[in-house]
Amino acid sequence: MDVPETMKAQVFYEPEKMTLDEAKPVPEIGPEEVLVKVHATGICGSDISYYFGKAAVGTEDPLVLGHEISGVIARVGEVAAEKGGFEVGDPVVVNPVQSDVNSPWTQKGLSNVDLGDVVGITKDGGFAEYCVSHWYWTVKVPQDMDLDIAASAEPLACGLYAVKNLNIQAGQFVTIFGPGPIGLMMVQMAKVYGAGKVLLVGTRDERLDVGKELGTDLIANTKDPESPNYVEDLDKFIRDNNNGELSDRTILATANLGAIKSGIDTAGNASTVVIFGLPGDNDVHSVSGIECMLKDMTIRYSWLAPDTWPEAVDLLHSGKVRVEPIQSYSFALEELGDSLHKVKNREGNAIKPLMKN
Repeated sequence: MDVPETMKAQVFYEPEKMTLDEAKPVPEIGPEEVLVKVHATGICGSDISYYFGKAAVGTEDPLVLGHEISGVIARVGEVAAEKGGFEVGDPVVVNPVQSDVNSPWTQKGLSNVDLGDVVGITKDGGFAEYCVSHWYWTVKVPQDMDLDIAASAEPLACGLYAVKNLNIQAGQFVTIFGPGPIGLMMVQMAKVYGAGKVLLVGTRDERLDVGKELGTDLIANTKDPESPNYVEDLDKFIRDNNNGELSDRTILATANLGAIKSGIDTAGNASTVVIFGLPGDNDVHSVSGIECMLKDMTIRYSWLAPDTWPEAVDLLHSGKVRVEPIQSYSFALEELGDSLHKVKNREGNAIKPLMKN
């Protein structure tokens, strides 16, 4: 594959200051790295936070954002070829969390608790024509896989780890708070993992309607009394649809503190609650210890996507999880700033736009 000396890239300097560099040098790779020709990169909520100054990136240097990346191998380092079997032209997705391969936590399958570099956060990412990835954290996808679909492997892999932590038993009632991109994927994964009924809880009908399209059994709008999906008493609604019991399994795909309290309050006996939404720096999750104990409740958190990537790719490739209704639209690299504003302002129900080269 012919690789030019320069490329286009959107370079982020500080909040709301990003410039299209049309002659940024294509990065060099080391022996353990591959150069990925970017096909598509999804906009994550964290990209919105970085761009608008709600969260800090992991470097003071100018940075190319973007960590939900699909593409093809353009160059291969010697070690990457030997150990990973990578060849030019291989279709891949990039696991952006590139921890020390030799870390004891990585070897235990828990690289998420021992972070190293993160593509698009501490080093240049996918809002460019090329990016660099360590071979160990680069995942081959089937040759016939649609690379638009593959670009959602990163959020799906994170959501999959949360669903696995939920430990769903066949036929159980599962409640998912937050119909964002990952919540909508979780609806489908909960079904794959054996849920009997899935309830999707949110505050915007347009998102809840996408959940219906993707197979959720029940939806509840807990905010808008004018909504045909409005549910005033979520506790009663769950009991009415679960043989008088509260939710068996609950997952919080939102950081909203009110939603988290509601999720814990409406979880039943011997339930498991997984908190997935990323808390703010000063957020505190408070629970009634005696109520949780008397229910014999398990509450746990879920962070990133350790060892879930091959299964995530398979779920997408097989069509068991559909992301076409979630990938709102595609846009060119030059239009990144405009799309970041659209997502922030919730224009046109923009759920998961894709930058495509």
